[in-house]
Amino acid sequence: MQQSIVLPLKGLRLEDIALVGGKCASLGEMITHLSELGIQVPNGFAITTNAYYAFIQQSGLEDFIKSEIKKIDFDNIESLRRSGLRIRQAISNTKFPYELSSEIIEAYEALSESYEQSYTDVAVRSSATAEDLPDASFAGQQETYLNVRGNASLIDAVRNCFASLFTDRAISYRENFHYDHFAIGLSVCVQKMVRSDLGSSGVAFSIDTETGFKDVVLINGSFGLGEMVVQGAVSPDEFISFKPLTKQGFPAIIEKKLGNKDKQMVYGNNADERVKIIQTDKSQQQKFCLNDEQIIQLSDWVCQIEDYYSQLKSHWCPVDVEWATDGLSGELFIVQARPETIHSNRDISTITAYAMEEQQPKKELLRGIAVGDKIATGKVNILYSLDKRITEGAVFQKGDILVTDMTDPDWEPIMKMAAAIITNKGGRTCHAAIVAREMGVPAIVGCGNVTEILSIGQEVTASCAEGDEGIVYEGVLNFSTREIDLKQLPEIKTAVKLNVASPSLAFKFAALPNKGVGLAREEFIINNYIKVHPLAILHHKALKDESLSSEITKIISGFVSEEQYFIQKLSFGIAKIAAAFYPNEVIVRFSDFKSNEYYNLLGGQYFEPKEENPMIGWRGASRYYSDKYKEAFGLECKAIANVRNHLGFKNVVVMIPFCRTPKELEKVYTVMKEYGLERGIDGLKVYLMAEIPSNIILAKEFAKNIDGFSIGSNDLTQLTLGLDRDSSLVADLYDERNEAVKMMISNLIDIAKASNVQVGICGQGPSDHPDFAQFLVEKGIDSVSVTPDALVKTIYAIHACENKIHV
Repeated sequence: MQQSIVLPLKGLRLEDIALVGGKCASLGEMITHLSELGIQVPNGFAITTNAYYAFIQQSGLEDFIKSEIKKIDFDNIESLRRSGLRIRQAISNTKFPYELSSEIIEAYEALSESYEQSYTDVAVRSSATAEDLPDASFAGQQETYLNVRGNASLIDAVRNCFASLFTDRAISYRENFHYDHFAIGLSVCVQKMVRSDLGSSGVAFSIDTETGFKDVVLINGSFGLGEMVVQGAVSPDEFISFKPLTKQGFPAIIEKKLGNKDKQMVYGNNADERVKIIQTDKSQQQKFCLNDEQIIQLSDWVCQIEDYYSQLKSHWCPVDVEWATDGLSGELFIVQARPETIHSNRDISTITAYAMEEQQPKKELLRGIAVGDKIATGKVNILYSLDKRITEGAVFQKGDILVTDMTDPDWEPIMKMAAAIITNKGGRTCHAAIVAREMGVPAIVGCGNVTEILSIGQEVTASCAEGDEGIVYEGVLNFSTREIDLKQLPEIKTAVKLNVASPSLAFKFAALPNKGVGLAREEFIINNYIKVHPLAILHHKALKDESLSSEITKIISGFVSEEQYFIQKLSFGIAKIAAAFYPNEVIVRFSDFKSNEYYNLLGGQYFEPKEENPMIGWRGASRYYSDKYKEAFGLECKAIANVRNHLGFKNVVVMIPFCRTPKELEKVYTVMKEYGLERGIDGLKVYLMAEIPSNIILAKEFAKNIDGFSIGSNDLTQLTLGLDRDSSLVADLYDERNEAVKMMISNLIDIAKASNVQVGICGQGPSDHPDFAQFLVEKGIDSVSVTPDALVKTIYAIHACENKIHV
């Protein structure tokens, strides 16, 4: 077997990596062992490393290559490029030995015959023996050739794959990781093409690529051949599903984002033009490249592939998968799979938290997709290619901000010099993003027109620490970093939960020690994800404002109805938080906008009153049963029901804010039931936000019809002390630690305990004041929920209190 030139993929195992490289070995495992589970993988064969070594030795190229590599000054990009080009040209110009080519052609003709074709179209993929090893990711370092047809074209593609072992990026990469250039062989995978030029294709990971959160499948995709997604040439559609519930049979899709799929790669017209790039039809740009059924099927396959590899390796092994749908048959195929090698090897016991310093003027220039969670500053250097910069003589310096249309992996030597990378195009699973993550360089991709907005030499701050959107600010801004060793945190008895506003940060925060979410605010999701007043969504067509109606119509395009837009958007935001902290309890508070805040939403001016004091006006519970707002609250109820019953997140608990009387609570329950939510049915729990003095005074009555209290110390303080917490004139009087407020809280905890209902706190007090957290623990509170940035100090304060340590 060691002298084999060609081997069928079926029958290959992972232990054959030295002979057939990472891609072929992985494909062989899947074809051999996972096809029985229904996972479809196109057939093909491997050209072994024996063929590569024979080619290099018989051609007499080995000494030439060694001498060229010795000449390279790896601190000089031009030196690397000159030698790399000479090596590749020498390989490409060398005649292929007949004894090798004849065996390859024989295998190709047999493959074509199995598909009842004279010459079938194949993908010719490089498969390096160092690829996908656990200590380095070589993904994308060598070439792939698509829609190859015919004997001569196949041999040319194989020879070019051999040459691609010596691309600039591959040479530099091996040097960085101290791999012997001649200890690494190259196999070539010849695989039947899937007609994704008429369908769609992309990549999928069984791990969140930004945070390392292990319970999701992340899918990126676009129409046409997959190279556009892999190269970052388009901003792809993005889908996320939740693995634990997917395995239980729930359609647990927790996010769908429409990408800017303005281009696609399709088959070319002749042998000289194997593939070509065309504009995507407008209707396709507004349509997801996968339907829900395909997303669920792909997610299930990715889970099965991960489970298989994990069993094979006897440890958790997340995977990186490439997929394609056949536009002729509509079938889904897996065309590659390999172990994920970045986040799965990361030590999550120590985290570095980056944060912008708030008290400084900030001018936002643009936004894109955040890669990583760091912040960097530097001078902009715009490059359109390695050959031609935007201005002559613009030398890229270490610490510059690399700005380009698309950060191709060929640029790896420059990428490692950059303080940050900002691009017009790309998604967070393109090769450029993968390499940036591995290097620890923050990147903001898919910005659209960054090369037009920024200018060479301009000083900017690139922040990836504010959610899944990266933000570029003007100037050099101040930011802080903080090392947190999670192993050093003390054990405590009191449950500490997190207040989570943004779904985009949920996976990151899930790595922190916690007992769930004490407060997830719906209004944040509505404001940032939906952006339109719910009644304006439902009734925009009836308004006389044609401009507004047109804008809302554009926003909800791609959805079946206005109602579906709101429900699905809110569902995804809630589900993402619920998934991050599953199976721990996630308390979702129904919307608590004030009328002035609702007014500022798109279309809000047509549905909101002008109140003198909205802080104590039409807010919270009083809206939910009002004829003027009831149907909008119904959308919230339907979203919660969808998250719990359809997607399967039974860990979601709801909370009613600003409920003044027990009678008002009954009215809210009536409306909830009307829209599909009923306390106690399917385990639904309902908490009451305890933030009004009447909630404490009438706590025994409220306790009869709820499952728990959550103290809102912000409003409780202002209403107990009779002051406006937004007024700077009385700000010095605002203090949750005032004796009157503490007496209120103390009474509530006593009544909750006597009534056998849970009691926690989600207000800002414990986050700001460790001594206040200690007061709550001494009173016997069940849980304390704090903002993530206050978690560490709160844990230490609670530990000191529980152990009677004076702080």
